[in-house]
Amino acid sequence: MLFSFAQVARRKPNIVLVLADDLGYGDIGCYGSPDVPTPHIDALAKGGVRFTDAYVSAAVCSPSRVALLTGRYQQRFGHEFNSGPPEREAKINFGIPASAKIAPAYLKEAGYVSGAFGKWHLGIRPGYHPLDRGFDEFVGFLTGGNDFVTKDTPNGHVEPVRGEGERMPAKRQAPIYKGRDMYPDQSQYLTDLIRDEAVAFMRRHKDKPFLAYVPFNAIHTPLHATAGYMDRVAHIPAGKHRALAAMTVALDDAVGEFVKTLRELGLERDTIFVFLSDNGCPVMTGAGTNAPLNGEKVSYYDGGIRVPMILRWPGRVPQGRVYREMAVSRDLLPTFLTAAGVAYDKEGFDGVDLLPFVNGAKGRPHDALYWRAGQGRAIRSGKWKLVEHGMVSHLFDLSKDVGEKNDVAAKNPKVVAALQEQWKRWSDSMAAPAWPPRFREVTVNGETINWEL
Repeated sequence: MLFSFAQVARRKPNIVLVLADDLGYGDIGCYGSPDVPTPHIDALAKGGVRFTDAYVSAAVCSPSRVALLTGRYQQRFGHEFNSGPPEREAKINFGIPASAKIAPAYLKEAGYVSGAFGKWHLGIRPGYHPLDRGFDEFVGFLTGGNDFVTKDTPNGHVEPVRGEGERMPAKRQAPIYKGRDMYPDQSQYLTDLIRDEAVAFMRRHKDKPFLAYVPFNAIHTPLHATAGYMDRVAHIPAGKHRALAAMTVALDDAVGEFVKTLRELGLERDTIFVFLSDNGCPVMTGAGTNAPLNGEKVSYYDGGIRVPMILRWPGRVPQGRVYREMAVSRDLLPTFLTAAGVAYDKEGFDGVDLLPFVNGAKGRPHDALYWRAGQGRAIRSGKWKLVEHGMVSHLFDLSKDVGEKNDVAAKNPKVVAALQEQWKRWSDSMAAPAWPPRFREVTVNGETINWEL
């Protein structure tokens, strides 16, 4: 069924964009988790569209965020790699350039008020702050990682993982800000703090269209929870997976609180609600899973870049639809702008409006998607997925092999050559990286690669 926006729209739609951090494809209920309870996220899927083949632009945090907020390949801005620790950010002049227009700046033209709540990770230098990039409000931290608890957090729990978060921190890795000032209470469990501030924003601005961008740092390491959340996953044996599940429960509760707030304010039907992850989970921590996908964060196997994504807009998109064509996070900004009635140049985006497709229009959003991070590269075109690093090429038929286990490159040399040429044309149109990479070893199908990130 095709919906008529003119017939049903009462006001410009609010937009709630919830971005999870390092959430594995298989670590929420509606994507197959057998033991992590996520009833609120699952309810979103039942009330909207669940994407099976949604991708992000990068297998690590910051470049993925650039593409999400600009609707363009991050390589167009040279933002190919992550930042590393804050001291490195300053040295490499890291951040999304001022020339890159992002979501709140577009929506401001249509009378929207915009707030960002959570992890920024798009620059810490003067001029790179969220309030300098179009957001009207900001509560969160500017860097790429943070602690969820401190010694002052009531009933905090720390689960050691790979040398990270081995003990209860005296203070957070990065301070929490409210606007440009220090947040008055640094002790609250961070996922709950972000939730509460986003809810307060929705309540303050209930009478005008708003964008609530909520980039949680949950469920990124360190593995920090509280006793209350740990108790709710007591069915899982003690250890890293239980801690991750507890963190996911906190994230799910926040989603539930957002929906409850919109309902109480009478805004549920006037709000586009999107939930997705910024990239796949780091399987190497032993806490999460991207099943049934292969690979993990940093790699360009689907476990690194195919993510859970749900779009809900009551009365405007179907309920309970499972959408199986390729979509990508770059599609969200054009989708929002179309819904908000903001005129934009379609040629200026690398994403498309998803609303016609999820509502039954013929065709598909994309014929091909591309990835590049130094020597790591990939292309998906239809059923074919080519993953390469240096001189090594692996080809997979995703229609038969969603887990990318069976390399069929040797049997299909013409397909490999055609995809390589197609990828090269795309890559040649992108800018060079603006700063050098770091490296991390990831093993997939018995092959260890030092991926650039």
